[in-house]
Amino acid sequence: MEYRPIGATGLKCSAIGLGCEYFDVAKVPYDKIKETIDLALNGGINIFDVFMPGQEIREQIAKALSSRRKDVIIQGHIGSTDINKQYDISRDLPTVKKYFEDMLRIFGRIELGMMFFIDSEADYKGVFETGFAEYVQQLKQQGDIGHIGFSSHNPKTAIRVIETGLPEMMMFSINPAFDMLPPDEYVFDHFDKGFGKDMFRGIDPTRAALYSLCQQKQIGITVMKALGAGKLMSPQHTPFQQPMTLAQCLHYALTRPAVCSVLPGCKSVQELSEVLNYNNLTDAQKDYAQVISTKRNDFRGACVYCSHCQPCPTGIDIATVNKYLDIAKLNPNNVPPSIKSHYNGLAHKGDECIACGHCERRCPFGVPVIKNMTDVEKLMN
Repeated sequence: MEYRPIGATGLKCSAIGLGCEYFDVAKVPYDKIKETIDLALNGGINIFDVFMPGQEIREQIAKALSSRRKDVIIQGHIGSTDINKQYDISRDLPTVKKYFEDMLRIFGRIELGMMFFIDSEADYKGVFETGFAEYVQQLKQQGDIGHIGFSSHNPKTAIRVIETGLPEMMMFSINPAFDMLPPDEYVFDHFDKGFGKDMFRGIDPTRAALYSLCQQKQIGITVMKALGAGKLMSPQHTPFQQPMTLAQCLHYALTRPAVCSVLPGCKSVQELSEVLNYNNLTDAQKDYAQVISTKRNDFRGACVYCSHCQPCPTGIDIATVNKYLDIAKLNPNNVPPSIKSHYNGLAHKGDECIACGHCERRCPFGVPVIKNMTDVEKLMN
């Protein structure tokens, strides 16, 4: 298992985590929950997402973790409720406190306290124009949560939340289909109707900017919806000419800037075993480039960090250099010193490019790699 830093929090999490929602949705009995969580722990998973507000499912997960609770990171969501046994979002402080304090009772201190579901203008106001955000900060000051995060599916709103300076990490829905949606398109519409092929018009610059902004500001990203509710793996619903594999979906998310973990929902040992098998696969088996390149020329000219350009005869890690270039382009007149430092710490930089063109001939997306190597040197020095 690979472990990655969660932004600047000081925590490291497994690149593959576990979303626990489907234990609840599928009404999985406790013995099966424990069996699946044991496999997760033994497979090196150390981050679990628990957004579900129900007392019974929370207690079952805590019981399954038992003495190993101290070894894991819990993403616990603030504002998730189940009034009348229906999932809901609340910004009413007495209600919010009731549900989160029960989570604290069950799990103890929560490592990542997530402001739940900030997608719309109303969501934003409900968090930042009430006492909600102040309550979250109080939780951190008291030591009840270790770090402040939030969950979102809307790139515009997510950028706005990050710019408040409050969150240290974010949970976001990432997959190649969502990354091609217009920024105002509501992702949940596509869970029901699938991915209409005419909707996708190339990489959404707002989403690309969000990921780069997170890396610039050291905001770690954990990923939900990496499989698009399974539709990316469905011949009937994929926007591409062929369905993606599970490994390709996971790898795509893990190659976005600032991503530290992907947390697919698994309700059984069999499903989790398939996810964990990602760690046993070759780079060729994880490769997503040939699938998403079938979407006409929608990705033309944009680096998707697939590393088809490798190997470089001078040893440049081209995908990593392109990630730093994309971040620098957010504010070319004021590139953060930390980004320059990371770039200049690379073993081989853009100035070592010999313009041989091998990378450009191999790139499925027509990325102007040689030009990028020149541009990054200008911005970083």
